[in-house]
Amino acid sequence: MKKEIIKSSEKLLVTYRVLMVVILVLVLLLVTGSLYAVIRPADAGPLFRIGGKGGSMQASANPGEATAEFSGIGSLRIPVSGSPSVTVILSVSFPYPVNDRPFAEEIDSRIGEFRSIAIEYFSALPAEKIIRLDEESAKIEILRHYNSLLRLGQIKTLYFTDFNVID
Repeated sequence: MKKEIIKSSEKLLVTYRVLMVVILVLVLLLVTGSLYAVIRPADAGPLFRIGGKGGSMQASANPGEATAEFSGIGSLRIPVSGSPSVTVILSVSFPYPVNDRPFAEEIDSRIGEFRSIAIEYFSALPAEKIIRLDEESAKIEILRHYNSLLRLGQIKTLYFTDFNVID
């Protein structure tokens, strides 16, 4: 007796076989990863990192402490007080210790406040003062406000990676 395969059941059979292959591949990956985790030394560092703010690793003032550059505040376009045609374009960044996870998370959670501080500082200045602005004093003032927000660490240096005044 010969068994006949109906077209609709043939499609189901192909779908079933594809799903079984996918499931077997996933099981193989899980078993391989689990075995590797058991064999790998406990003090081994991560194999790779995904994401993260900043990116460029730099040497720190403290030997053995790696830092990254935080630039998550982004580029700000700030209209100047009393002269809507004058705009400050500003990007702020600063180094932070990579290994201090709680501090890095606090910095990430304060991005909106960091943006607001920079916007309030520059938008309150008149156009004449912006043109003759001493960058170092502006950095010190903004840094003071940033550090007053932070509880788990302090920012030591602040950079204006972009600072342009457009009229």
